[in-house]
Amino acid sequence: MTPRGRGRPRSFDRDAALVRATLLFWEHGYEGTSISDLTRELGISPPSLYAAFGDKRTLFTEVVERYGETFGAFMGRALDEEDDTRAAFARMLLEAAVSYTDPAHPAGCLIISAAVNYSSQTADVERDLRDRRVTNVRVFEERLADAGRRGELPAGVDAHTLAHYFAAVVQGLSQQARDGATAGELERVAELAMSVWPAPARERA
Repeated sequence: MTPRGRGRPRSFDRDAALVRATLLFWEHGYEGTSISDLTRELGISPPSLYAAFGDKRTLFTEVVERYGETFGAFMGRALDEEDDTRAAFARMLLEAAVSYTDPAHPAGCLIISAAVNYSSQTADVERDLRDRRVTNVRVFEERLADAGRRGELPAGVDAHTLAHYFAAVVQGLSQQARDGATAGELERVAELAMSVWPAPARERA
């Protein structure tokens, strides 16, 4: 039996602790966040941290999943909710500009920035985040290819390259936000980025 005063506090709120852990990893990255940082921020002992979340790597995986369902969910919503593909990508970039500069949380995107620096011991973390980014590119490509089939884009459009272009814009917005760019500045970048959108043949005729 755990002695009184030891272990996890009775008032421990796991969801609130997960939010604090998310913000910590988001701000400092995976390697830059230590167990002592986590226990101090969450207000629990190391044994309580392990009991609640497992080890640091397991906690980070849960943080990444939660980030995708909360802070990072705007991307999927834009692509799912907009019937017009151009409108979907325009909305995604504009919402990225706002989200990445929101003062309520660290700047940029956790998935993009949390493993910029890594060692051989944490290469699996970098690989996992890279795989998630690659998956996003595939989602972009599938949506763009479908737009081509539906006549929203010119026949034979290079959906693969266009998908990588939008991924590069999203990643650039994240880094610019980390470097201190404002929402207004990034919104103008997002609008300019959309100027390359290929017009379907019926609009060019």
